[in-house]
Amino acid sequence: MDEQIKLFLNFLQNDKKLSENTLQSYRRDILQFEKYVTENDINYLEIDEKAIKDYLKYLTEIGKKTSTVSRNLATIRSFYQYLYRTKKITSNPTNNIQSPKIEKRVPNVLTSEEIELLLDQPKDVDLKGTRDKAMLEFAYATGMRVTEIIDLDVDDIDLENSLAKCTTGKKSRTIPLGTLSTKALKEYIEQARPILIKDENNKALFVNLNGSRLTRQGFWKIIKYYKEQAHIEKDITPHVLRHSFATHLLQNGADLKSIQAMLGHSDISSTQVYTQFQAPELKKIYKKSHPRA
Repeated sequence: MDEQIKLFLNFLQNDKKLSENTLQSYRRDILQFEKYVTENDINYLEIDEKAIKDYLKYLTEIGKKTSTVSRNLATIRSFYQYLYRTKKITSNPTNNIQSPKIEKRVPNVLTSEEIELLLDQPKDVDLKGTRDKAMLEFAYATGMRVTEIIDLDVDDIDLENSLAKCTTGKKSRTIPLGTLSTKALKEYIEQARPILIKDENNKALFVNLNGSRLTRQGFWKIIKYYKEQAHIEKDITPHVLRHSFATHLLQNGADLKSIQAMLGHSDISSTQVYTQFQAPELKKIYKKSHPRA
């Protein structure tokens, strides 16, 4: 099974072009499944529908959330689809298994006043403050996912035209930047980042105090710190800033298709579709609707 998992993950990486973060999620899920079938003496090539349902039930019993169980099923389903395509099995045992229903929750959103309070916390008095100010302004200005933000290189930022280019897998989109975000980024890129980086060949946009590319955990800790400084009761994560970005644009009159293009949602399926909403049209909508434009 080890060899088939290795080939499956290589397929996801090289053929499906999944991001590293998504790939790690698949790897964790499939290795956990491998451990289960090994400990229960189940032949993974001969496994039936009942055994897979038993595994999903086991995940629930050990306290996994419904969303986690659903994601595990999606991973297992993809694995057996791969085995079926490569003729290692004659039928896919997951075909008739339905994903557990996930209760949709209303996303946590900050008010405009809470956003102002949060973004006012980093003080431009040292390298860390300058970086944090630029990072928080950028996160709210673009609505990018945390993985997209930490993967950005400095060359992805066009300060002159106030634009940020985000590339995930085969998809690419350009997002306008507001005046405040552009100003904070310019100060960070020109004054703080050159001092923080230890290697001039380092292309990462946001770096930690050691000069290395900022991690997801580092990003989360920074937001948590300033949330506490602002005495905001709500739970604030990078995704809350993303939800707030979209909600505030919608509240201020931006149309759904433009917001969808800026967010890079998966059902906008190609780069060609994104080009319909690029500057100057998207920039015009952004300037009219974003609270900090």
